[in-house]
Amino acid sequence: MTQILIAGAIALVVAILLTPVLIREFSRRRWGQEIRQDGPASHQAKAGTPSMGGVAILVAIWAGYLGSYIFSWVRGDGGPTASGLLVLGLATGLGLVGFLDDFIKLAKKRNLGLNKTQKTIGQLVVAVVFGILLLQFRNAEGRTPANDHLSYVRDIEAITLTGVGFVIFCWLVVYAWSNAVNFTDGLDGLAAGATAMVMGTYVLITMWQDQHSCDNVVGDLKAASCYQVRDPHDLAIVAMVAAAACMGFLWWNAAPAKIFMGDTGSLALGGIVAGLSMTTHTELLMIVIGALFVTEIVTVMIQVASFRTTGKRPFRMAPFHHHFELGGWDQTTVIIRFWLLSAISCALGLGLFYGEWVAG
Repeated sequence: MTQILIAGAIALVVAILLTPVLIREFSRRRWGQEIRQDGPASHQAKAGTPSMGGVAILVAIWAGYLGSYIFSWVRGDGGPTASGLLVLGLATGLGLVGFLDDFIKLAKKRNLGLNKTQKTIGQLVVAVVFGILLLQFRNAEGRTPANDHLSYVRDIEAITLTGVGFVIFCWLVVYAWSNAVNFTDGLDGLAAGATAMVMGTYVLITMWQDQHSCDNVVGDLKAASCYQVRDPHDLAIVAMVAAAACMGFLWWNAAPAKIFMGDTGSLALGGIVAGLSMTTHTELLMIVIGALFVTEIVTVMIQVASFRTTGKRPFRMAPFHHHFELGGWDQTTVIIRFWLLSAISCALGLGLFYGEWVAG
């Protein structure tokens, strides 16, 4: 527990202190956000706001994670695990894709960086490498960071994905979550606040899995209610540093935002969401906990499908938060209410997780 708190403290401090440094540097270089002309009129005032603040989030995440293990090594404990490093590697790989997208936007002073195909290929490469590595690195108990079963709170034994099927599934999970968080990042602090809640929820879930790991219990209890997650303690550290980094960044990103996270941050955070869902064996539960992200990407899909088939748009604008802005809601009102929806979905997901354990 101490190591988890130290990791969070380091990530929080680094994010709070590094972000204003980036604000000054990006402002000096005039790396400001270009705003879509077809968006809400209130957004035009944000033109020129420094972007690519996701760099601070990634640095804070790695600083908190590695810093906590310096503390661990001093005490003579173990080091990082394959599960934690793979999730952070996924986030970093996607963050690099986002960084290229952001840098092109800022360097060429336009709203479009990488085109859709280029970004998709980047996400595909990172996800495929991640999927292949997930089934490697067996520990002493023979467990890999993830397995080839679809999971809710535990593995669904009837649904097995093997070989190429598992890699394709991994790509779908990574592609969906990284884009879902990316779409949510459209209002000041919305994505950072919602992700902090989701990560906070996973701190509790992974700590519970660590306390009730199948490696720590024996007898009938082991068969009934333990968790076969490989490195739950390390995953708790990952969730904690991600939550803390988001909170530290939110200090500067809350309305009115002094910096945006850009695709560097949103794709990286989406990678952590996807990675944690697979390494904790909770892919389906994550849909409930991250319901806000799911809603955002689903509304985009509905908008595009409807317009291409009928020529009509069911929403004033997608993603969903812009629909309410164009309906007359103040930006801050949309953000707070969406944060509340995210908090409700996190509480519901946590309740489902605990309820499954009680029933087991």
